[in-house]
Amino acid sequence: GFTEKYNMNKLVYFEETQDVTAAIAREKEIKKWRREKKNQLVNRMNSNWKDLSSGW
Repeated sequence: GFTEKYNMNKLVYFEETQDVTAAIAREKEIKKWRREKKNQLVNRMNSNWKDLSSGW
């Protein structure tokens, strides 16, 4: 898949919700954005782009 093809191995951003439908809609919304806007979203939550999955 995408993560293997592009060697993506860090979790740098996530959102929590109890509603699967809302989560899917949000994912589709974000996927339409340009990279710059996605980077801004990550920077607001995780400015150092630290791997948020470490320790899981």
